[in-house]
Amino acid sequence: MRKALQQFDENLQRSRDMGTLAVAVGQITTSAVDVTDMWRAQIVLGVSALDYFVHELTRHGMIEISKGSRPKTDAYSRFTLPLSAIDHALGGQPHESWLGDVVRERHSWLSFQQPDKIADALRLISGVKLWEEVGNYMGQPAKDIKLRLELIVDRRNKIAHEADMDPANPGFRWPISESMANDSVAFVEQVGHAIFETVV
Repeated sequence: MRKALQQFDENLQRSRDMGTLAVAVGQITTSAVDVTDMWRAQIVLGVSALDYFVHELTRHGMIEISKGSRPKTDAYSRFTLPLSAIDHALGGQPHESWLGDVVRERHSWLSFQQPDKIADALRLISGVKLWEEVGNYMGQPAKDIKLRLELIVDRRNKIAHEADMDPANPGFRWPISESMANDSVAFVEQVGHAIFETVV
């Protein structure tokens, strides 16, 4: 499961690199060149890193449970498998193949960005009260962490699905800054690491 965390950190670095590029471009050009979309991309990539991290953490955790190296959860026990996966398991194929592929396929259309969806996914591998434990780890009330993450995800959705256009100000996008993008990614990083420490 450590690989999932390493990949999370690498993906977050790609997000930060986008912000660094925005600053560099801003320094060598005039204000006529708008770099704000790079900060928007930074937020989108940061949330994407968290989404993929939860997918991978869940997949790896379920494989560990199937091998007997993690305790089963109620949600894990209710997870349904196609008969083809059972045939592969009985045929001796590695857990990474028969279970890992099913989890990846089953979750491929799901998004693990909103706090409740993240908790739903991680119930498959851990019985902890996720956000209470994350709050304890981060030293903040769980409701505050969830609210801030929801706001970051909401902004990501405005960028990805609405071109970040402000409906109250037609023709203009919601304002964004370097610090807003950096703070969002830094918070996503804190949450991801807290999740890892909580469920692993």
